[in-house]
Amino acid sequence: MSARDDILARVRAAVITDGAHLGDAVAAQAPISREYRTTGEHSPGSAEAVEILVDRLVDYRAIVHRAATETDLARTVGELLADARSVVVPPGVPAGWTGTLGDGTAVVQDSREDRRTAAELDQVDAVLTASRLAVADTGTIVLDGEDDQGRRAITLVPDLHVCVVRTEQVVHTLPEAVTILAAHPTRPQTWISGPSATSDIELSRVEGVHGPRTLHVILLG
Repeated sequence: MSARDDILARVRAAVITDGAHLGDAVAAQAPISREYRTTGEHSPGSAEAVEILVDRLVDYRAIVHRAATETDLARTVGELLADARSVVVPPGVPAGWTGTLGDGTAVVQDSREDRRTAAELDQVDAVLTASRLAVADTGTIVLDGEDDQGRRAITLVPDLHVCVVRTEQVVHTLPEAVTILAAHPTRPQTWISGPSATSDIELSRVEGVHGPRTLHVILLG
């Protein structure tokens, strides 16, 4: 058995209940210990979990806003995108979210049937999406391609991303997030921890290299 085959066999054994049919070598291995915590001390959507998320997001240089109602949300979106000439939105974003945008801002619809190319998206100033969930511990927002989040490309090309996270979507730990995401394992996921940044070149932080330079997070609820 090659090293590659051995690694893949171990992976398979870890995700099935009985590894006997993979061969004696795999079946004889000791069960994999899973002693990590599967839930956090703070319940999903709790004030404590939300405050931890905010602390992490701010540390990552994301800009956090609060909106108690959909009306507050629309007003905040209008203020954040007041200078944008165009904003791309996926088909499932509620129409009310963009209701306060000025006449000078063009709303560019994107869908799987009517896709904007990377070159076209590069000409768009901003993108507005919802989210699937957020992880307080790591300050991570996850998108999974639902209609209110859209294709991965629309959140990777424009320079500014306005992302709406409902407070009930905030979980404390990564295992909780993975459990939720496992309900739709084939969906393409985008994990976002702050604006795009790298320090690969001479350890100098550069933002906007492989994603939005600016991330605005609106916590709704």
